[in-house]
Amino acid sequence: MRHVIAVRIGPIGFRIGSDWRSPIAAIDDLYADYPQPDNGIPDFNVHLFAARPWRKIVRPSVHIGGDFVIPDAAPLPLAQGLLAAEMGMNLQMALGLRRYLLLHASAVERNGRAVLMTGISGAGKSTLAALLMARGWRLMGDEFVLIDPATGLAHAFPRLISLKNEAIPVAERAAPQGRFGPLLTGTPKGTLRHLVPDARAIAAMAEPAEPALLLFPRFGFEAAERPVLPSEAFVRLTQSSTNYVTLAERGFDALTRLVRNIPARAIDYPDTETAIAMVEALA
Repeated sequence: MRHVIAVRIGPIGFRIGSDWRSPIAAIDDLYADYPQPDNGIPDFNVHLFAARPWRKIVRPSVHIGGDFVIPDAAPLPLAQGLLAAEMGMNLQMALGLRRYLLLHASAVERNGRAVLMTGISGAGKSTLAALLMARGWRLMGDEFVLIDPATGLAHAFPRLISLKNEAIPVAERAAPQGRFGPLLTGTPKGTLRHLVPDARAIAAMAEPAEPALLLFPRFGFEAAERPVLPSEAFVRLTQSSTNYVTLAERGFDALTRLVRNIPARAIDYPDTETAIAMVEALA
């Protein structure tokens, strides 16, 4: 493709090509401090392309392709090209990753111990991860957590933190020195803005951590906390993993070990200050 960039996030390398310069320029800016793929060889390719030659210029719309595709996925307007690139990377991970058990979760680390947070969209995982990072925790991931089936360790995937709607000003106040991407309006999930992980998260992204706590947060309710049995945690995590079935016995063993070895809690919270206090206390 005409415009190309390569970047490594945690243990995964990407090569992103685009028919337009602007998405690649945005990736180049926000991922400027990230390394190249190991030995210059990416694990996955992402393509941002126009379905017809004239759609590069006339009402340009960005289709997402690569090594793995969803054929009937709707395109995005060029103004959301950065979002398309991020979605493309996520798509390759979700459909193609085989080395790790992939959990749709955010994660932070302190003293070598990782707190994993997972839940439905709107639960506040990304916001909590960003706020904990601003308070000194190491961000390990906003979108995915990678569990090594052989060791049980959590590997970091610190891509850009995707903040949505009301969470944007909350993160802006908590991280006034943070590097933020452009404000993207009218996306399928409303208004988005990306936050670049801090220098510590990027520098230490090759360092795995021992999972120590599994949280199922839920925003918009009176503060409450309850233990989650391993059986319930197992079922919930199978629903949040895109490659559990593909990994077969390796996935089952990895997930079983995870839910048996670490405590799990469900927390409800009415605001972010309450959530941060609850996470700190449980950790």
